Amino acid sequence: MAYVIGEDCVACGTCIDECPVGAISEGDIYSINPDECTECGTCADVCPSGAISL
Repeated sequence: MAYVIGEDCVACGTCIDECPVGAISEGDIYSINPDECTECGTCADVCPSGAISL
């Protein structure tokens, strides 16, 4: 199961630079491609708004 970005996302950009496989896409609320996500958790660790979870 891939990580997902919830409604609390403030599109700050912190997670997108941390993803080692480039699975995160920009938008009003960022999104994670479940086919590319390796479930490393790096994005969730750096998210200042706690918007990323499994």
